[in-house]
Amino acid sequence: MVRGETTGVPAEEHGKSEPREGAWESALSVREFAAVGSAGFDPVGLVLGTAIFHVGYTGAFTCTYEQFSSRSLESTNTQWRPFSGLVDAMYAVRTTALRRAVSECRARGGDGVVGLTFRIREISAENVEFTAVGTAVRARSSIRPRRPFTSHLSGQEFARLVHSGWVPTGVAFGISMASRHDDRHTVRQSGWTAGNQEVDTYTQLVSQVRRDARAQLTREAAKNGGDALVVDDMELRVRERDCRIGAKDRVAEALFVGTSIARFERTRKPAGPAPLTIMRLDRNRNDLADEPSRKPAAGDGTPAATQMPEEVSTAT
Repeated sequence: MVRGETTGVPAEEHGKSEPREGAWESALSVREFAAVGSAGFDPVGLVLGTAIFHVGYTGAFTCTYEQFSSRSLESTNTQWRPFSGLVDAMYAVRTTALRRAVSECRARGGDGVVGLTFRIREISAENVEFTAVGTAVRARSSIRPRRPFTSHLSGQEFARLVHSGWVPTGVAFGISMASRHDDRHTVRQSGWTAGNQEVDTYTQLVSQVRRDARAQLTREAAKNGGDALVVDDMELRVRERDCRIGAKDRVAEALFVGTSIARFERTRKPAGPAPLTIMRLDRNRNDLADEPSRKPAAGDGTPAATQMPEEVSTAT
């Protein structure tokens, strides 16, 4: 079964809502720090969330082809849900660590976490540690969000997102696992006498597991209230597993990580350039209409008519 350690769990999940005073840490670079400030946010401190999980049940102890001879491919989105225990544990350890990072953000008075990075390492054969590290930020506004947002975006990416009218709503994960039994068709396509050709059963395996992980990612983004999704990382791992009936199984694992984003309302500006105000400097139109046309005077800038000199006659 899956169980999580309670060591280091914050005493209060909600914490304080006011920013702390004094020195604080940040995982942002100098450029990221400046970019976040240009978007109207101030860093308030480094946040960390960690969880160690023990995985004792994976949900797939034997070959699916051995159990169900009519099917060679099984994934977590099928009826029998193989690897369900392992996939559930992978979701649980990530969401637990992320929730604890958000708890620290809230305790520091932050409105969200930017620049999140995720690290996973094996402590022993059955225990894994997952860590989420980021920087809590607070908006220069009197309006506070209902819950802090989370984002893997860097400081510069976060600033560009806000300037373009979008805000992050939360980090989303998409995880899926699938297995494929090496049946006779697969052996014929992958044997040393097969030549250069596609192994369509392996293509089907990786396509299925990626498709399912993308669907899981989209559902997680919708739960965060996002209108779109910025994908950060896509991982695919394929390993070999022995089968008791004398063949091999291929087990594929797909992991997608991204940040869901949503539009925010801005004051609408009229399209096109603003109209120019024109003021008349001449006199009333009626006066101009009644005034007889005047001859151009010297010095008023109007060219005068050229006059020919009169011919002078000389008496003899």
